[in-house]
Amino acid sequence: MALPQNIDGRAYIGGRTPSSDGSTTADVSPVDGRTLAQIASCTRSDVDRAVASARESYDAGLWSRADAGVRKAVLLRLAELIEVNSEELAHLETMDMGKPLAQSTAVDVAGTAEIFRWYAELADKLLDEIPSTPGDSIALVQREPLGVIAAVVPWNYPLEITTWKLAPALITGNSVVLKPATQSPLTALRLADLAAEAGLPDGVLSVVPGPGGVTGDALARHMEVDMLTFTGSTAVAKRLQVAAGESNLKRLALEAGGKSANLIFADTQDLKKAAQMAAFGAFYNNGQVCSANSRILVERTVHDEFVDLLVEAAVAFGPGDPLDPQHQGCGAVVDAGHAADIMAAVQEAREAGVLRSGGQRLEIRGSDCYIEPTIVTDLPVEHRLHREEVFGPLVTVTPFDTEEEAVAMANATDYGLAASLWTSDVGRVHRVSRNLVAGTVSVNTVDALGPTTPFGGFRQSGFGKDLSAHAIENYTELKTTWIQFG
Repeated sequence: MALPQNIDGRAYIGGRTPSSDGSTTADVSPVDGRTLAQIASCTRSDVDRAVASARESYDAGLWSRADAGVRKAVLLRLAELIEVNSEELAHLETMDMGKPLAQSTAVDVAGTAEIFRWYAELADKLLDEIPSTPGDSIALVQREPLGVIAAVVPWNYPLEITTWKLAPALITGNSVVLKPATQSPLTALRLADLAAEAGLPDGVLSVVPGPGGVTGDALARHMEVDMLTFTGSTAVAKRLQVAAGESNLKRLALEAGGKSANLIFADTQDLKKAAQMAAFGAFYNNGQVCSANSRILVERTVHDEFVDLLVEAAVAFGPGDPLDPQHQGCGAVVDAGHAADIMAAVQEAREAGVLRSGGQRLEIRGSDCYIEPTIVTDLPVEHRLHREEVFGPLVTVTPFDTEEEAVAMANATDYGLAASLWTSDVGRVHRVSRNLVAGTVSVNTVDALGPTTPFGGFRQSGFGKDLSAHAIENYTELKTTWIQFG
């Protein structure tokens, strides 16, 4: 009921505008199968126009050379507008990608406002350096914005991950061209409207929806884009590296795939709590989380007890009507194609292992994009589902006998994004966390993150950090000015 009657699906390039050739793509909701809007399908010409607008705004200096206090005020105002329009934004997010309205409201929209506010407050607290030099000189080391930033964002957290890119890029004075995922463009487009209302100058933010092979590739290869930030699959991240190398060697920050492990030791103080949190780490947002703990490794002496507790805990993450404001479980997965891919993985797991719960595809509101949280045991250790990302509500549980074996199993993937660890042994906390190949190790909790801590991984999970003051490094470069006296 909070959705606009006619959702504006046009691109945002100095204001709302259709694609250059007038082409559109239907935005279909996984919640109930309805078409929400016709979304502009931007062309390479549209990308050129957006990048030119970004370059013009950057060179003009109205934003790039504005005082930190000016940028701070605009982002604080944007955070206020997000909160004022939270009901609309939450409904757009829920209808676009299927998560329950209660979560879109309390987590995604609220988190978006928090991130903008956090980086706004950082704006006038960033410090330059005066390093030691010979006595007849002085050197200034300053952080300069890079210029034109391209941001390519995923569909699992369309609004919040967009904000992870925009807030640090904007607060340091860059202009940004944003490409939202084709499945979930609505909140990004609405955010551009609100940013203009908050006082962001024309050209500083453009939004160009469209297929990745067109708009994403055009941004990656554009000679006037200085840096590209991306969250998505490892396969696409690799293609972006090639495109950047074949064009202008633009800087990249790539947050790619993951296959995170959750290690449960027998000395865990509260095994029931560990199981409840493990269910959250595996099934929240239907497991459509790059750092989802989709592999649970359990010390053999408590394995069977833990599995029983996990089966019980998984019930809380069952699918339900996303528009029911009281529903706290899961909603729909993002689209029918992804649901089919998940069910194919479930069938593989069913054939090779033991299905302990879930595994069914359900129909709600006339849509079949709903999948039960699925727990599989006894899957052979060499099976691909222990290594490859499913990005759905499917978790494997595997026993281990020693600490060394647990660490080796956890590290036996191409990824290194996150891991969780449950134990009451402080020495084990330090030993195991040090040996896990992961950008974040959550101890006696799962998937811990916040605006003050960096988020990103090792190996084929990519490079560069989102969140925290460290994200500033993605969007700035150090400039040294050496002044010789006399």
